[in-house]
Amino acid sequence: MNLASNTSSLAGRVLLSAIFISAGVSKLGAGYAGTQGYMESMGISGALLPLVIVTEIMAGLAVLLGFKTRVAALVLAGFSLLAAVLFHFDFSDQMQSILFMKNLAIAGGLLTLVAHGSGAFAIDNLRVNRN
Repeated sequence: MNLASNTSSLAGRVLLSAIFISAGVSKLGAGYAGTQGYMESMGISGALLPLVIVTEIMAGLAVLLGFKTRVAALVLAGFSLLAAVLFHFDFSDQMQSILFMKNLAIAGGLLTLVAHGSGAFAIDNLRVNRN
């Protein structure tokens, strides 16, 4: 891979991970109760919120750092698709349609990471080169 490709892979990981890390961190404080209430209003147990937060932050950090990238990206792609179906499936509401499509696009980017890996600037690549 050349420098432009490696830099693009890193930039893609940074941009894809940012939405998950920031969403997870925002739920830790004042956003916790509101998110829990929204989940419950959609028929999803609020007791799952800690799992959601851990998934967003830990898998987001893994993608950012390029650690177990394919696994973390697959988890987040599934998470994005599940969130799209559970929370944004109301196509009569234009905002929900936009959010649904956003989640599909994010899942598509994450599946590209699953297919092609993290690129050279990643912990995954460092671990491979040491062996």
